Amino acid sequence: MGKLTGKTAIITGATSGIGRATALLFAEEGASLLLTGRRESLGKEVEAACRQKGAEALFVQADHALREDCARVVDAAVARFGGFQILFNNAGIVTQGTAETTTEEIWEATLNLNVTGVWRMSQLAIPHLRRAGGGVIVNNASDWAVVGGKNALPYVTSKGAVGLMTKSMALDYAAENIRVNAVCPGDTFVQRWLEKGYFENSGAVSLEEAVAESAAYLPMKRFGQPEEIARAVLFLASDDSSFVTGHLLLVDGGNTAQ
Repeated sequence: MGKLTGKTAIITGATSGIGRATALLFAEEGASLLLTGRRESLGKEVEAACRQKGAEALFVQADHALREDCARVVDAAVARFGGFQILFNNAGIVTQGTAETTTEEIWEATLNLNVTGVWRMSQLAIPHLRRAGGGVIVNNASDWAVVGGKNALPYVTSKGAVGLMTKSMALDYAAENIRVNAVCPGDTFVQRWLEKGYFENSGAVSLEEAVAESAAYLPMKRFGQPEEIARAVLFLASDDSSFVTGHLLLVDGGNTAQ
């Protein structure tokens, strides 16, 4: 018996990084899965990988900045699985800028997906969690939900909002056996870093050295791995955290302890 046997989870932004790692771990732990993302080809790959682990899985292409897509995802989960008990609000974007350099377009796009998208999915999911007798919402915040960061105003603002949204929803629904928590990853090594060439100009002779050089500021001297964040999400989504709600779980290699 896996920790999620008999349960169904919606995982948004499941096509890569933390979302993909969480989908695969949830599949191993017995969950049925409704997976979303904007990139259909990658979504189908994750769907197939989850099925190979013995899980029922369905990918639905969706942009969670759009309310109609959020509604379509929830409807698909109910139609396919009869309901669900877990929602992992993982979809989001990382943006940069100061108060002066952030454009209206970047500000609106960041908050619409990272904040409004989380609220929309939660609003649509809660009635179904209530009908299921309870459930769990896990939001993907950030270590920047609890501390500031330079040149990242729209992103930090969005993740700070997710942190307090998590606490507020936890209080509103605790009496209905609906737990709401957030995982707060620190810098986590994901494939898009390589795609964007983050380490090309480091001056190191190898990729491994470039990555280690970039992570030197962290107490653990390395970046997190998506699988490590996924295990924290599993803890919050499973009965292992049955008396935990309104919590922001830092998984940041000690970064915010400095």
